[in-house]
Amino acid sequence: MCFCQKSGDFPDFPPLSGQRESESRSGTLRCIMWAGMTVRTGGSVLRLRASRDGLRGCGAAGPGRRQQQRQASGSEAALKKTPLFDFHRQQGGKMVEFSGWSLPVQYKDSHISSHMHTREHCSIFDVSHMLQTKVHGRDRVKFMESLVVADIAELKDNQGSLSLFTNDQGGIMDDLIVTKTDQGYLYVVSNAGCADKDSAHMKARLAEFKAAGFDVDLEFLDEALIALQGPSMSQVLQKGLKDDLRKLTFMTSTLATVFGVPNCRVTRCGYTGEDGVEISVPKGRVVELTEKLLTNGEVKLAGLGARDSLRLEAGLCLYGNDIDETTTPVEASLVWTIGKRRRQTKDFPGANIIVPQIKAKADRKRVGLVSSGPPVRQHTPILSPDGTVIGEVTSGCPSPCLKKNVAMGYVDAAFAKNGTNIQVEVRKKAVPAIVSKMPFVQTNYYSG
Repeated sequence: MCFCQKSGDFPDFPPLSGQRESESRSGTLRCIMWAGMTVRTGGSVLRLRASRDGLRGCGAAGPGRRQQQRQASGSEAALKKTPLFDFHRQQGGKMVEFSGWSLPVQYKDSHISSHMHTREHCSIFDVSHMLQTKVHGRDRVKFMESLVVADIAELKDNQGSLSLFTNDQGGIMDDLIVTKTDQGYLYVVSNAGCADKDSAHMKARLAEFKAAGFDVDLEFLDEALIALQGPSMSQVLQKGLKDDLRKLTFMTSTLATVFGVPNCRVTRCGYTGEDGVEISVPKGRVVELTEKLLTNGEVKLAGLGARDSLRLEAGLCLYGNDIDETTTPVEASLVWTIGKRRRQTKDFPGANIIVPQIKAKADRKRVGLVSSGPPVRQHTPILSPDGTVIGEVTSGCPSPCLKKNVAMGYVDAAFAKNGTNIQVEVRKKAVPAIVSKMPFVQTNYYSG
């Protein structure tokens, strides 16, 4: 993505994972590249091309400008909008394209301020673009276990698990959370960028199960989803709940009325490393709930920019950057997502490739990296001490909390041990870095 802004339009916004920064010849435009996004400024969309070699389409004027603006306006109309879209605009949200949706990258506060507010207080993130699914039927667990690596059968009522859709080659098709509710269905949340692929994948398997006489059905939800994340989340949310929030531990879920809004599913989880919840809300009342949460001085709105740097500090993967269909769970350091029983039964897609890899070890591993100096971006080559290319960065940004550069990427297994001194190639110069344990910043998940 190439994000062009006039100098002074925005607070200081350091590039995040996958970004690059450059100045135009006149110095009046600041361009930030963020892979996979197209930015809207003001009331229109500015769709710009970015290549790994530089920027395209960042000019402020030109003979094709009016036509470009008309195309941008049409592109904006084609984007999907969450039920909070108008609310975001009213609150000063800077809207960008993300996985075919129009979402706020930040609000009036700078990216750094928003990031730190989440770490110190709490923030609301609109994640309504995520795919929410209910799996019904007597054979729902068997159905889900035919698609993912987790041991769904062992989950307690209202307990969830991070899991992975895998393909027959052992690659990761998507990451998702599966919750075994006490309402007779599984509640599944997966990534917006994979929504079409995931829904098609589940539908295809559903057809196979139905043809074989199994009792299972899918229901794709048209609900809003917001995340309230940060250390003061509990004190904020408790005021709107009848039940004691202390009973809801990390990766558990409940149905509740939240600040007078009934039929909300509250799940204690998130993508920031902080204590938090995701609340599935009837879409007609999500603005009401968001406004009620914002009446508390602890709460602010946050956008995709802060969400990306927060998740990177927490060592959490971004699908499409850090994991994809070319990476296995073992290479991605996600073996812990594979249930012990599932490793023995080997009855999930790609098991014959993945399970032997657990013992034999993979040739490459996802690791954390810490460095000083120039920021480390996606696609940055990772070098051995003697300058040999041993891997590539998949996500990277300056850490607002650590005041250092943090990144993750894949390296040859021989260099994957924490504490290993390596190098990263930034602007054709080798910069010292060290393989570091993730998360980079201590997580604060609530366990009771």
